[in-house]
Amino acid sequence: GSKMPVLHYILCLLCLTLGQHWNILTSASIYPHHVCCKLVQRTAVCSGCQSSGVPLDLPENIEELRLNDNHISVLRNNTLTPYTHLKILSCARSSLEAVEPGVFTSASRIENLNFAKNNLRSGFQQTGQALRLLSGLRILDLTQNGLTEDMASFLLQNLTSLEYLSLSRNLLLRLDQSIFSSLHQLRELNLERNMLFEIEDGAFHSLQKLQRLNMAFNLLPCIANFGLTQLVVLNLSHNSIEWFISIPDMDEIFQLETLDLSDNKLFFFPFLPNRSRLRNLMLSNNMLSFYEHLTNNNSLDWPTTVQFYNLNSNVTNVTTAKLWDESFYSVTSSLDLLDLSRNQVRYLPPGFLNKMPSLSRLRLGKNCLESWDLTSEEIPASLYELDLSNNLLTELRANQSFLHVLPNLTHLNLSSNHLQRIPPRVFTGLRSLTTVDLSYNKVGICSMEKESTDYSDCAVWRNLSSLRHLYLLECDLQKIPPWAFQKTPITHLELSNNPEFLLEQDTLLELSTTVQHLGLGNTKMKHLDFTPCRNLRSLDISRNVLNHLPDSILRLSLKWLNLRDNKLSTIPVDQARTLSHTVQTLLLGGNPFNCCHLAWWTIFQETGGINIEDRTEVSCLHSTPQIHKVEHLDPHMCGNNSEEPTWVYILLFLPVCLSLLGICTVFYLSFKPTLLPKVIKERCWRPTPY
Repeated sequence: GSKMPVLHYILCLLCLTLGQHWNILTSASIYPHHVCCKLVQRTAVCSGCQSSGVPLDLPENIEELRLNDNHISVLRNNTLTPYTHLKILSCARSSLEAVEPGVFTSASRIENLNFAKNNLRSGFQQTGQALRLLSGLRILDLTQNGLTEDMASFLLQNLTSLEYLSLSRNLLLRLDQSIFSSLHQLRELNLERNMLFEIEDGAFHSLQKLQRLNMAFNLLPCIANFGLTQLVVLNLSHNSIEWFISIPDMDEIFQLETLDLSDNKLFFFPFLPNRSRLRNLMLSNNMLSFYEHLTNNNSLDWPTTVQFYNLNSNVTNVTTAKLWDESFYSVTSSLDLLDLSRNQVRYLPPGFLNKMPSLSRLRLGKNCLESWDLTSEEIPASLYELDLSNNLLTELRANQSFLHVLPNLTHLNLSSNHLQRIPPRVFTGLRSLTTVDLSYNKVGICSMEKESTDYSDCAVWRNLSSLRHLYLLECDLQKIPPWAFQKTPITHLELSNNPEFLLEQDTLLELSTTVQHLGLGNTKMKHLDFTPCRNLRSLDISRNVLNHLPDSILRLSLKWLNLRDNKLSTIPVDQARTLSHTVQTLLLGGNPFNCCHLAWWTIFQETGGINIEDRTEVSCLHSTPQIHKVEHLDPHMCGNNSEEPTWVYILLFLPVCLSLLGICTVFYLSFKPTLLPKVIKERCWRPTPY
């Protein structure tokens, strides 16, 4: 009887111990352990852990928790209870469908929340209720969650402290006044890659502090009555916008500095705010043109007026002659960059550039310009970069004595035109030029006899102390005259795609102390000594007929070398070792390398410091016509070390030797006919004893 209480006590203690262990086991099975997590100060990184929930045994003082790339379908209540100091929570790409309403009860200090690339459309109502507990939330990323505008409106209710919001890659179709009504502190809004086609008046009325707005890659047809005076950056690229019209006659100064309307369907120059601080205006890839010539051509039955139905809801007639006029366009005195490339511009209206005295970058590439005067009074003296490439220019005009009006012009791109007549010394008069691109024109290099003419089919490149980069690709160059680059410290010279071109050794001597990149691709180059170019770091000799590597290249400290599309069958081992010590990037594709002489490839592979940029295109030829990729070549195809094995030669010569032996035997026996019967009789006709 006395033993029973003791036994009862032991049994109770055992049950209690088992119960505690069972609780630990069950809790461990329900709540993920943080074995996969990495702790860095007060940040816990638990991304890619295949977890189904929030680890509960992390340090309680963490301020940032990253749960990206997991399988957390629901963020449940009380899972964040231990982490009362949490400020940043990231749960992107985690198959998240809902956030339970009470999950942020203890973690109400969160300021930055990333729920990008999930499926919150399934439980947006629960998630919206949960977000209302975060009174200090400043950053919210809801990218790619399948949200409609109604869902977004519910999620964003009462988030009055929000400063950054991303709703990109969702399913928003239209914006009304309710969706952003409570976001009074919002400074940046990302709405790109939705399907927006309509914006109601007043949709952004509550966003009085909004500075950056991105609505690129949507379906917006026009922007009318633009009046967001506080915006600094507006991106409307890649839409279907045909008109951009600001609210007329506004006295308030617009803070807008960058407006991107590229890749739209603009027919006319945008109607910008009357008073703005605009610095960057991007209008590339539209259908923009100017139409003043239509009113001056009475023989064509063109309309002379354009009707605007979206100016104060009234029909307003504007003559085409006034489509660029002070009464309809802002004073763009602060404009720094104007990008009109890839449009249908045939000319710039009189006075167009006069309104841009601060313009430093003008891009008019890929238009329909037929003429250009570099010394026009309208071109602002502040111009730094001028791009006239890919137009229809046949003649470049300039008054030599007035070239000083462009003292700051540094980059000039005239490539891909039809230039055949230019003032030969036009570039020597632009004293700040560092980069000139004349590629794909019929403009040669002037000899001393031609440089004094008013117009010619060549240009002078002597005595340009500022010039560093010169591009003359495919200019039908025949020969560079003596002293062509005298006192011009060119560092980057591109002469490729001139198949009839002959480069003299004297020209290399002129450039020897300065040139760092030299492009000689497709110039039928065979023999040239590069030794004088001791500063050369980049060399393009691709698409030529080289059957061996010039030894002079090995004496340079090249970092980049293009040997593509030549006639190289191999690279000697000593040359390969030398190159592997200096060259960092090498191009070799398109050469008929021998599959059995690839010791150079092994050297390049073992060195490791050289990057064969087109390694997947490097091929070789074997005994069969089939082309083999060197990268996947069978090392036993040609024996060890890519050398022909000895037994191959033995097998090749054995039949020959046997044939010769047989022929000699026949000849010998032919001249001694009695020898064979005698031998046979001695061997085979001996008497046999019985």
